[in-house]
Amino acid sequence: MLPRFLILVKVNEKVMAKLKVVLHPKRRNGENIYRLALRVTAYRRRSYLYLGYNINPEDWSEEGEKVKKSHPKHTQLNRLIRKKYDQIDDVIFESGSNSKKLTAQQILDAVRDNRKNNSFFELANEHVEELFKSNKYNRAISDRGIVKRISEFTNGKELSFQEIDELMLKRLKTFLKIKKNISERTVMNYYVFIRLLFNRAISRSIIDQNIYPFGRGKILIKYPQSIKIGLNEEEILRMEGLDLQEKSIIWHTRNVFLFSFYLAGIRITDVLNMRWSDIVEDRLIYKMSKNNKIDSLKLPIKVLSILEFYKEDQKSYSDFIFPELKKLGNKEISAKCGAIKSAIKRFNNNLEEIANLANINKKITNHIARHSFGNIAGDKVSPQMLQKLYRHSSLSTTMGYQANFIHKSSDSALDSVINF
Repeated sequence: MLPRFLILVKVNEKVMAKLKVVLHPKRRNGENIYRLALRVTAYRRRSYLYLGYNINPEDWSEEGEKVKKSHPKHTQLNRLIRKKYDQIDDVIFESGSNSKKLTAQQILDAVRDNRKNNSFFELANEHVEELFKSNKYNRAISDRGIVKRISEFTNGKELSFQEIDELMLKRLKTFLKIKKNISERTVMNYYVFIRLLFNRAISRSIIDQNIYPFGRGKILIKYPQSIKIGLNEEEILRMEGLDLQEKSIIWHTRNVFLFSFYLAGIRITDVLNMRWSDIVEDRLIYKMSKNNKIDSLKLPIKVLSILEFYKEDQKSYSDFIFPELKKLGNKEISAKCGAIKSAIKRFNNNLEEIANLANINKKITNHIARHSFGNIAGDKVSPQMLQKLYRHSSLSTTMGYQANFIHKSSDSALDSVINF
């Protein structure tokens, strides 16, 4: 009879858990590497315990679930597999005996090293890796930056959840604001990220709820109020009326900004990702990257006029409308995210020059196109229609956003009191 760690699939009927030793492929620097791992499947979800070794498939017996003798460390590695396999198998058996329902991740957390089991950075890196696998590159890059700066705060030392108390979070806030010159609003984003990982650790039974540092009487996550300022009609007209050299970078920057503004402030990332195939019978049909909402908007005459300038560079039906992503074609999303990030930086610099040329005394960025639409819309358009135009998921979000730009009632009330 084969040892337990050589059985192809170990099934515990009570917890519906399967255990298997595998080589798990991962793409790195354009090549596949194969990581030695134990895979647990429970309730149709998988999780992996990586053993820290990459194995050539030629040195692996898939049928026997063991390292072949052709590998110089086959004895050591097979002993490690047996040890970890038995530990996981015991957890599966015990949970079945106690009728305790454990997820695949909870089963593996039970056998991981205690120090790693409580590691904030381990869960943080796992979270970032999941975002990359889900092609959520913008979020992944942002959260990876948060992890990096928290690591700088701890001087690269390991960090357990038990160490993250109210005092530590306040010290982190001071570090970010003074050493890194990070705003209060951005600090709150760090707190939200840490809270997310706490909730994940609690749900996996890695830590107890009683060490949770957020909530009433503890650390409160409260974003400071911000004032959204957009351009007014006169300022938009001045920008439109600038005599700019056709096909210059400044001219192109203005086109992208106005394209966004004319279409209710479509976000710059979505603008640059638009293809000619998104236009059907003078309507724009696209999926918003932030929430995957699909919308259809009639293309105003001013938008059609902008599009005419770019049609001569159209190479195919599915080609990008604007040039920033054309050279990348169908490359990985990560490459496109980098190109968009660089483009946004260039556009924002160019918009400063456009503001000077148009005699606009406001800081203009790509996102100001969205604020400008809200400012000019004011209370002319119903909140329900604005919700559709903004592609907001809830009406309350629209009401909160538009409150920045509706001043007519409060202005009239003020006048009614002081005009005597």
